Amino acid sequence: MKLSIENIYKFVSNAEISALKTDAEKSLKILHDKTGAGNDFLGWVNLPTQISQSEIDDIQATADKLSTLADFVVVIGIGGSYLGAKSVIEALSHSFANFHTERQRPVVIFAGQNISEDYACELFETLEGRSIAAVVISKSGTTIEPAITFRLIKKYMENAYGVEAARERIVAVTDKERGAMNTIAKKNGYKMFVIPDDVGGRFSVLTPVGLLPVAIAGFDIKKLVEGAADMEKTTDVAIGFEQNQACIYAAARNALYRKGKHVEILANFNPKLHSFAEWWKQLYGESEGKNGKGIFPASVDFTTDLHSLGQYIQDGKRILFETVLSVENPKHKFTAPADEENIDGLNFIADKRIDQINKCAEQGTILAHIDGGVPNIHISIPQIDEYNIGSLIYFFEKACGISGYMLGVNPFDQPGVEAYKKNMFRLLGK
Repeated sequence: MKLSIENIYKFVSNAEISALKTDAEKSLKILHDKTGAGNDFLGWVNLPTQISQSEIDDIQATADKLSTLADFVVVIGIGGSYLGAKSVIEALSHSFANFHTERQRPVVIFAGQNISEDYACELFETLEGRSIAAVVISKSGTTIEPAITFRLIKKYMENAYGVEAARERIVAVTDKERGAMNTIAKKNGYKMFVIPDDVGGRFSVLTPVGLLPVAIAGFDIKKLVEGAADMEKTTDVAIGFEQNQACIYAAARNALYRKGKHVEILANFNPKLHSFAEWWKQLYGESEGKNGKGIFPASVDFTTDLHSLGQYIQDGKRILFETVLSVENPKHKFTAPADEENIDGLNFIADKRIDQINKCAEQGTILAHIDGGVPNIHISIPQIDEYNIGSLIYFFEKACGISGYMLGVNPFDQPGVEAYKKNMFRLLGK
């Protein structure tokens, strides 16, 4: 992974970034020493290098078993219990995988992330007559969105297969000892994986929460963890500010925030990264948006959104900065053809690779936005694969922890999430 902040120096000086060096290194040390706010949720910091081979093997074996039992696996969860897995699976999957009838692994369907009656009805219409299994991911078992969906799925599977057979098709990822889901799983004899007590949902993609669905979809979770482990080492507390990309990114974000840039747009030029940006938004929004503070995380898919939000980004209120997530090498090679009549006047792109055109769009967009008053941070990975996605996940997690502490908030709680629930439960008559 490569990080460049040179395109923010028009807006904040190198000296202003360097002035945050001590604060960034202090925040990194607090993370590793576990002495800051939320220190009981820092198990993710050393998770990639500490996860055991036996746990990875158990996750893989369970994924392989479910793939022999079912054509469709419903993964039930909300927030961090589904966003990380969905982001990895969509990044690594064929863009039109759902139209391919020949599969070696099950189709992974996500549910329990909303309370839409139409979504639920259409889910069961889709599952009708198919062989299914389910993974329910919930630390408590009482979060209403996945709890409702699990009730529906459990009843459906027990009616379809019988109680005993359904038991073999359901896996619970939950708390080790407490909570309604733990009780349900033990009572019914479901295979269980543990969500570590010291890992919050939005930091849990490298636990069974994310690894099990990714393995079910047929991707290499060992490589995913390996990429994260290597990034853990290169962003360790022993790595100085100038070489520590997580510290540099955190410092750059906070410097821009102090200059009135209160919205960060994560932009990609590869549609496979759409759901990765959704995971990133939860990671930063839930970690930093507290006490009247925080950078608002938004995302765009370019070049698509250049034809919708592009106008605002270029000419709207100057509260934005942009982080472009770039992929150096596509998996395939495809060129634009020449046309003898050239009615559209585009023969100047004939025989150019589609990716070359896309890269020119990327560079042209960056230059235009900088000229329009939007600072730009650039992050690139060599290619989209398990190793690089794992590396990217850990990079953003580490930088998020550092950035939150620099901002002066607890990055590891989410008190505001409960506000809507209290009103909803009151209206439902609880």
